[in-house]
Amino acid sequence: MVDDFRAKQKSGSLILPVAAVIETGNHVAQLKNGLARREAARKFGDALLLVSDGRAPWELNSSKWDDDFLHRLVSGGMTGLTLVEHAIRGVGCGDLSILVEREIYRERTGLSDVRIWTLDAKLAAHS
Repeated sequence: MVDDFRAKQKSGSLILPVAAVIETGNHVAQLKNGLARREAARKFGDALLLVSDGRAPWELNSSKWDDDFLHRLVSGGMTGLTLVEHAIRGVGCGDLSILVEREIYRERTGLSDVRIWTLDAKLAAHS
């Protein structure tokens, strides 16, 4: 995983979707051990500050979560399936929002080859 990360870091920009921040924060908050939870939260907060200061190997995606975003989310963006159809297939709203963020990022930058780096098989199927 670390080698893969380093290779991706060298090959171009790494973009951090808002949903990844939210989902990671949720995982940290659900750690059973209070000391481990505190340490993970501290490290997570430090990592987020590195992102905001421009010192992290990735940058936060600046998509606006507005009415257009919500319409795209409900319609499933360019996936061809709606939010309901994704939910039935086990793809959550966080994953779908990452797909929509990627769509908006592509439009904003003009880049067509924007991939999602994930170990989640359902999300990776859209990469």
